Amino acid sequence: MDRVVVVTGANSGIGLALCERLLSENTGGLQLCLACRNLRRAQAARYALLTSHPTAQVSLLQMDTSSITSVISAAEELKHRYNQLDCLYLNAGIMPSPQLDVKAFFIGLFSSSVITMFATGEGILMQKDSVTPDGLQEVFATNLFGHFLFVRELESVLCRADQTSQLIWTSSSNAHRSAFQLEDFQHRKGTQPYSSSKYATDLLSLALNTRYNRQGLYSSVICPGFVMTNMTYRILPSFPTFLWTLLMPIFWLIRVFTNTFTLTPYNGAEALLWLFRQNPESLDPRAKYHSLTSGLGNNYTQPRKMDIELDTSEAFYEKLLQLEDEVRKNLKEKQEHP
Repeated sequence: MDRVVVVTGANSGIGLALCERLLSENTGGLQLCLACRNLRRAQAARYALLTSHPTAQVSLLQMDTSSITSVISAAEELKHRYNQLDCLYLNAGIMPSPQLDVKAFFIGLFSSSVITMFATGEGILMQKDSVTPDGLQEVFATNLFGHFLFVRELESVLCRADQTSQLIWTSSSNAHRSAFQLEDFQHRKGTQPYSSSKYATDLLSLALNTRYNRQGLYSSVICPGFVMTNMTYRILPSFPTFLWTLLMPIFWLIRVFTNTFTLTPYNGAEALLWLFRQNPESLDPRAKYHSLTSGLGNNYTQPRKMDIELDTSEAFYEKLLQLEDEVRKNLKEKQEHP
């Protein structure tokens, strides 16, 4: 039987690279669904994938993880199409209006933590968040809560007695405990919503394992490393193309000294693909699986313990359940009184 795989945020970057790699290995035994916000870009991605793999089964699903109604509608559509899901890649994410702290950046260039600064963005990246029509913080909704609700809606096809299923989250090395506050888990008050959402992702994955492993559903987290994608380029939006071109040799040089500079989406998808090959029951729920690339360009995956605590993950999960009740109640009221 074909394995059914859904990838959110699959129209570009790491998500698209993952789809290409999955099809390169599994064209004959895979039903791949690209779940994307922008249907036009998703259609272009599907066309590119079918050009390389003309016999592949590739379908599309329109979903905006920042929208409650979109997520619920997309989940209903999936349950109509499939009676089981084998692997759900929770990859869609945003870093809106990233701003570089130029002073901190240049200080970091001449410090002993320069490689860590480049690899994680710690201390130099800030973002301006906004609020969705559902009243949620946009980064939190897009990167985490929409996916959480998606999983909740898909329980019937993810948790089946005759199968083992996987959830695989794209987290980040930018997931810092210092950016996350349980009392402000949407990060309404801070300036690091992306970092907070990724740390929250790590917490959520652990909590999901606690609740769903007995039902055959297993959750894992990956870090793609430092990858040059559209999100990366937006960190310095005013940079002309030739300056990025000049920076690339520096990045390649840095990779000689650190294995976290994966640089290309293909390399960044390494851990995502590696997890697909594994027996989910054998994976460490407290590990983040890192895509790594050696100075010679060899890709590999390595688990590293996450800086998370079970008590915090459980408390966070309870807060998400409470928020879920609230948004469902609000949605019902809107539908009854448009």
